[in-house]
Amino acid sequence: MTAQHRPSARAASARPFRLVRYFTATSLVMFVLVALALTQFMRLQGNLLTSMQTQEAEFFRKVQQDFARQQDEAARRDLLSVHEAGNVNLTRLFANSLWQHDFAPFVALAAQVPVAHCQAIADVPDAADGKARPAAAKKACFAEAGAKIAALPGYEALNAKVFDSMKKTTVFKIKVFDLRGVTVYSSDPAQVGEDKSGNAGWKGAALGGQPASELTHRDKFSAFEGVVEKRDLISSYLPVLAPGSGSVVGVFEVYSDVTPFLNQIKATSAKIATTAADNLASSAAMSADNEARVAGMSSNTAAIVAGLLVLLFGALFFIVRRADRIIVNQADDRERAQQHLAQSEKMASLGQMVAGVAHQLNTPIAFSQNNVSMAIEALRGYQLPLNVAGRFAGLVNSTEGSRVSVNVGNARAQLKAVGAIDLDTATPIEMLGDTLQGLDQMRELVQNLRDFTRLDRSKTAHTDLNKSLHSVVYIAKSVIPSHIEVVEDFTALPEISCNASQLNQVFLNLINNAAQAIGTEEGAASGTITVRSHRQGDDICIEVSDTGPGIPDKVLPHIWDNYFTTKKAGEGTGLGLPIARSIVKEHGGDITVATVAGKGTTFSVRLPVQVEEPVPA
Repeated sequence: MTAQHRPSARAASARPFRLVRYFTATSLVMFVLVALALTQFMRLQGNLLTSMQTQEAEFFRKVQQDFARQQDEAARRDLLSVHEAGNVNLTRLFANSLWQHDFAPFVALAAQVPVAHCQAIADVPDAADGKARPAAAKKACFAEAGAKIAALPGYEALNAKVFDSMKKTTVFKIKVFDLRGVTVYSSDPAQVGEDKSGNAGWKGAALGGQPASELTHRDKFSAFEGVVEKRDLISSYLPVLAPGSGSVVGVFEVYSDVTPFLNQIKATSAKIATTAADNLASSAAMSADNEARVAGMSSNTAAIVAGLLVLLFGALFFIVRRADRIIVNQADDRERAQQHLAQSEKMASLGQMVAGVAHQLNTPIAFSQNNVSMAIEALRGYQLPLNVAGRFAGLVNSTEGSRVSVNVGNARAQLKAVGAIDLDTATPIEMLGDTLQGLDQMRELVQNLRDFTRLDRSKTAHTDLNKSLHSVVYIAKSVIPSHIEVVEDFTALPEISCNASQLNQVFLNLINNAAQAIGTEEGAASGTITVRSHRQGDDICIEVSDTGPGIPDKVLPHIWDNYFTTKKAGEGTGLGLPIARSIVKEHGGDITVATVAGKGTTFSVRLPVQVEEPVPA
């Protein structure tokens, strides 16, 4: 399985999160939104209250109007019913007293006046509304028939009796119709002879045998008392039944004056309307007072809410500020702990490196020490010949002549010892040459160690990563077993600004991990670690590949977790890769892994060519 991850972070260091600043800005924005929402809510609430009160007032007004209308209609209906009942009783009384002796004979005489030819005359449509109206000829025909009826004997006597009976009553007019619908008698003589056969009231009374009444208003009206004006009348069509049978023999039309009663009804309705108007005015005043109280309550509520929000903001600001300080302190502690862990991991790597370096130094130091000891022993053999030569040189230098006399008797024994000494100088010279080579090896090791740690340079500097990688590989070889080959495959790279010591720690950690993946135990299979460097666009890519077994699928997701390790207890801290990743990210780059089971693993470190100065570790 291959896991790839393309770097996305380019910032050399993450900016701290300004908790107090963001909390203050966010809180102010939210408070403004709450204030706007509260204002909108109060406005909508006020509009709703106004609308509800307006609807209630309109409903109350309609209820009052309906009540007044229903009261007026009921009063008029009751008035009509009461007067209709009175007219029925009056008609019965009137019929009992006058019908048999006076009206019945006269109606029989009037029935002899022919009107069929008048009824045969067709009606004509009215130009105003298109309804059929009696033609002038038809009216003239019925008027002529009415004159004949009024001229019949007994009419004047009948009229006198009717007037005498109806004086001082509320009855204003009486009409009598025969079964043809012709007016055979009227207290208004001008109406005698009129045709009422098409009248709905006459039809109901004559054909149906039921009284029918209606309320009408007349500007002028001919009554028993003379002509009256502006009167409200109830006209009732009342059937006259033959004594001892239910058959209709005629129809009375009685007009009763109800003007005083209607005036009273109108006055009551007006009073009700006035009361309703007063109630509406009181309701409107109460509504305005309620609106003012609600507005005041809303303002108080808004002030209380604003005060509570300010108190809440103050309390939260204090808490957040306190929390921010705690977070900052924790971040500082965490950073110190991270630095401590990084230092611990670095010391662990340095421990391994020191062990290797010590091993590398032991060999040249040992043979250099041995060669120096042997050279010292050889130089001790040269001491006597040198003393003799020194004395001889002093003797020669003290004599002015060209000849020097030497008494060798006393010095023969010493000169014999000098002759026995092996004065071969090639061996000491060779041993001292080997010692110089050992010193060169130690100097090279120290130089690479110094380049690895960069102790003589600032933490951030322009660095050629190829030189750094070479130093890292050289140091790594001191701790990697001989059965693992380390191959350098570098291409020319531009210098970048970085903390070389930190990056060296990353590369050394990756090389050590690659070696451990192949196997560092005695008897382990041989393997190869390849360290490559090349440029890809704006990035420098450093790859550390091994020929190990690869990373198992269940382990791969956890390799970047702190304290996660697959090594034996006491052999690993589980911080190498997390710290390496943190260092690379601080340099604005990223580190990824690609692994194939049974073939090996490649860790790729990508660093931007132009990076900002990283935060010191």
